[in-house]
Amino acid sequence: MGSTFLGNFSTRLMGSSSFFLCLLIFSVLFSNVVTGNAFTGTYGVNYGRIADNLPSPGSVVTLLKAAKIKNIRIYDADHEVLKAFKGSGIQIIVGLGNEFLKDISIGEDRAMNWIKENVEPFVPKTKIVGIAVGNEILGGDDHELWEVLLPAAKNVYSALKRLGLSKSIEVSSPNSEAVFANSFPPSACVFKEDVLIYMKPLLQFFSQIGTPFYINAYPFLAYKSDPEHIDIRYALFQSNAGIVDAKTNLHYDNMFEAQVDAAYAALEKAGFPKMEVIVSETGWASHGDANEAGANLQNARTYNYNLKKKLSKKKGTPYRPKTVVKAYVFALFNENLKPGPTSERNFGLFKPDGSIAYDIGFTGLRESSSASSLLSFKGIGGYGWLGCSYSLVLTTCIAVLLSVTFL
Repeated sequence: MGSTFLGNFSTRLMGSSSFFLCLLIFSVLFSNVVTGNAFTGTYGVNYGRIADNLPSPGSVVTLLKAAKIKNIRIYDADHEVLKAFKGSGIQIIVGLGNEFLKDISIGEDRAMNWIKENVEPFVPKTKIVGIAVGNEILGGDDHELWEVLLPAAKNVYSALKRLGLSKSIEVSSPNSEAVFANSFPPSACVFKEDVLIYMKPLLQFFSQIGTPFYINAYPFLAYKSDPEHIDIRYALFQSNAGIVDAKTNLHYDNMFEAQVDAAYAALEKAGFPKMEVIVSETGWASHGDANEAGANLQNARTYNYNLKKKLSKKKGTPYRPKTVVKAYVFALFNENLKPGPTSERNFGLFKPDGSIAYDIGFTGLRESSSASSLLSFKGIGGYGWLGCSYSLVLTTCIAVLLSVTFL
């Protein structure tokens, strides 16, 4: 009786298109559980939090989902943030701050302790896909950090490997334009000689583990430093004559792509022609001091709108046309406690209350529309939208299988 039932059940089940439909749905949905590359699509945002007036991390998740932003970078590994992003499906690169590098470089055990405290407890439900070891170290003022960057990165990677996380969590280190001796024209770009001593072994390690080269590229800063000689339209992706690189004969109609290709040229000369470049920071200030040329609301909107539009086309640069450009915008919010010139506190796409700073196609948080807000804030559940989807599909498929069984 039992064997006859199982045989009939198997025959009916395998003969049913509903069974294969269930398999298809499961395969599509649950393929998202496994972390692949550290970047989905082409657009991401830096979620800085040097402020005392920002929305809660849970509200930020709602904001990002509404904006369909799937990639973020944070500059630490704040536990409240990582808890809030549980089940959201949003991919996060966490930051190992510069202040930890010397200690982490001493031994793998130090890196293991940091990862066990700040990363391992949250994965895989929180999609931590990368650890940025330090920020803008090479080319910076602290030469002691130059010395410890590579051993710190190696220790972090070794610890991840021992924990079985090295294939899902990327180890990287973002750079500023200060690593380059020059970047104009793009083909002439090279690393500074004193930087190259440390950069080359770091690139060798990153090449071995498949890590891209991360660069913080700001046309705003270039324009601000030389507004008399740089066409603002070239910096803002607006119609302009552009420049032609005499060596490659390539035409550039915007500075952003020229900066990306400059990084490719420097990598090529350093011996790493196949390494991908990802822009870890770019943006434009909506307000600045009197001596900060170009820092205004209209320019910020123009730059970020045109950047978003360009990235959405999923195309490459003139020098690397087949490698799709990817970038993280700086930043999600204006940060009122950041030191430095006024511009530093005014890079946000959103205001501290969650409303948009200017319109580039995103929707801000609407605290007043209580019904929809409460639904999106609290109705998603512990595992977010993905969790709801999995539960619904599981229930549906069980029902389908049971109905097939008793046909």
